[in-house]
Amino acid sequence: MSTLPACPQCQSEFVYADGPLLICPECAHEWPAQATEAVDAEETRIIKDAVGNLLQDGDSVTVIKDLKIKGSSQVVKVGTKVRNIRLIDGDHDIDCKIDGIGNMQLKSEFVKKA
Repeated sequence: MSTLPACPQCQSEFVYADGPLLICPECAHEWPAQATEAVDAEETRIIKDAVGNLLQDGDSVTVIKDLKIKGSSQVVKVGTKVRNIRLIDGDHDIDCKIDGIGNMQLKSEFVKKA
């Protein structure tokens, strides 16, 4: 059997691949095959805080360790609350804005969900 997804418009099972596109013969809908793979990869991305709580975009977190800022004499102190985080790919998986410091990227292992 085919491992191709069903058509997003008519839910037909008779989808076929034509180069980089997936095509439904029943409704003639075409969509890129990579878009389906990107959605699957995004859904499997799980980021947890230091305690093991699941983090999502828009959450508030608290810093659990003093963090020195590279190239600066400033420090993010323990207990600093960070609101409205955004999850990103990479080593530092949280993108946020900290009051008094500005835009930063943090590692999830140094925060806990507030």
